[in-house]
Amino acid sequence: MSASVIAIDAMGGDHGPHCIVPASLSCLADIPSLHLILVGQSSVLNPLVSAFPGVDRSRVSVVQADEFITMDERPAQALRGKPNSSMRLMLELVRDGKADAAVSAGNTGALMALSKYILKTLPGIDRPAMCTLVPTQAGSCLLLDIGANVDCDVEHLRQFAVMGSTVMQALGNERPRVALLNVGAEEVKGNQQVKLAAGLLRQARDIHFTGFIEGDGLYRGEADVVVCDGFVGNILLKSSEGLAGLISSRLEAHFRRSSLARLAGIVARPFLRQLRAELAPSTYNGASFLGLQGIVVKSHGAAGESGFQAAIRHALAETRRNLPGRLRARLERLC
Repeated sequence: MSASVIAIDAMGGDHGPHCIVPASLSCLADIPSLHLILVGQSSVLNPLVSAFPGVDRSRVSVVQADEFITMDERPAQALRGKPNSSMRLMLELVRDGKADAAVSAGNTGALMALSKYILKTLPGIDRPAMCTLVPTQAGSCLLLDIGANVDCDVEHLRQFAVMGSTVMQALGNERPRVALLNVGAEEVKGNQQVKLAAGLLRQARDIHFTGFIEGDGLYRGEADVVVCDGFVGNILLKSSEGLAGLISSRLEAHFRRSSLARLAGIVARPFLRQLRAELAPSTYNGASFLGLQGIVVKSHGAAGESGFQAAIRHALAETRRNLPGRLRARLERLC
């Protein structure tokens, strides 16, 4: 298998380089074809790399960045005011062909603005969309947009459907079911934007549009791709993460209530551990920015080492599937 080079914004996220560097280097042992470019303050990164046991320095390089973008910084300031930020230099490595993909846990708005400015969108795409796989009773479902575009028009939703369908085809689903997230499954339900988008998708070539879907239908696995604007998608995703945490904490509390409950908890522990791993946000960490002329993956800012590793693996998988190339080819067929 040919080598893949992933550029990492090592200064981003809630935990910074002391989490991101070990997480990144841990992937090297598991993925022999992986090479890393860590972008950030070399005075911080080099000691962390040197302290990591058994690291192969021939597969890791450090690129100096004099600046980094804070989590609360406005996208416009990140775009215009920090030409040497770790996030920007990371994206320029992808643009210049020195890296196959970029991964950052940093400021989402800044990453979107810089990605669109540096890498540009594919022909036929107005705005990149953030997407992620969420667990369902049938396996998993692709949800987009999950926060990059809080205000979307009808054409944007159509483009999201095309891109989401292409991703699922790349994952082996030849005819993915595409649905619009709505307050009801009936055709008369929803706001004007969603109704007009449904009309466009019913006429669209090369998309298996199945109509509207409600939030509970998503988790039942009634669609393979669920499309919505970023305002709705982000609320759905964060609410789901919170609910998963609530269920986990309530179960643990119940198993501590009595001796009999503790005994039941010991018996159930292996099954609960497996369920927790299957539903943990870190397992699904890594949201793709679809529609760019390059691969960019956003890690959750609060992700720990295991979560950031999942984001790197996600980026690596997209490079192997040549997702931007697949999207470009499909968009050309639809024109």
